[in-house]
Amino acid sequence: MRGSDGRTEKERMLAGELYDASDPGLQADAAATMAWLVRYNAALAMPAAERRRLLLERLAAVGEGTVVRPPFHCDYGFNISLGAGVFLNFGCVILDVVAVAIGDGTQIGPGVQILAADHPRDAAQRATGLEFGRPVRIGRNVWIGGGAIILPGVVIGDDALVGAGSVVTRDVPSGATVVGNPARVR
Repeated sequence: MRGSDGRTEKERMLAGELYDASDPGLQADAAATMAWLVRYNAALAMPAAERRRLLLERLAAVGEGTVVRPPFHCDYGFNISLGAGVFLNFGCVILDVVAVAIGDGTQIGPGVQILAADHPRDAAQRATGLEFGRPVRIGRNVWIGGGAIILPGVVIGDDALVGAGSVVTRDVPSGATVVGNPARVR
């Protein structure tokens, strides 16, 4: 459905603006992704080529040699771009209401959460149910340890390392090592 400005809720979502996630169009996209996730997550024992074919059905980009180990969870999938040789271990969650880009050769440990979805800080505005997103960009050759959480809007530079269990609230410079909650440069 189009709003008074002529844009759909999906267009607002993709622009990183406040949007209504209960919009029927977005709900249909989410339902299609849930059906796809059932298929993908049942493919653990399938050959890598079959899992790659499934990834190409839903994700925005999937580079050669990329591996995503099921179970995997995301909001929509069509906002996720994975470079060549990316590795996502078991239990990765990507809330992709806006773009999430992961560069070539990046390795992501089990149980990592990459959260591009965000909510208003004002309680009254939050109570309306509106939300928004802030893109997440992870560079090339990054290693993110198991259980780390990457918050909305974060950019992680090339060759960085994020320690296991870290909560990344701010951008990480290229080549830096960050650890802790909140993650700090070591």
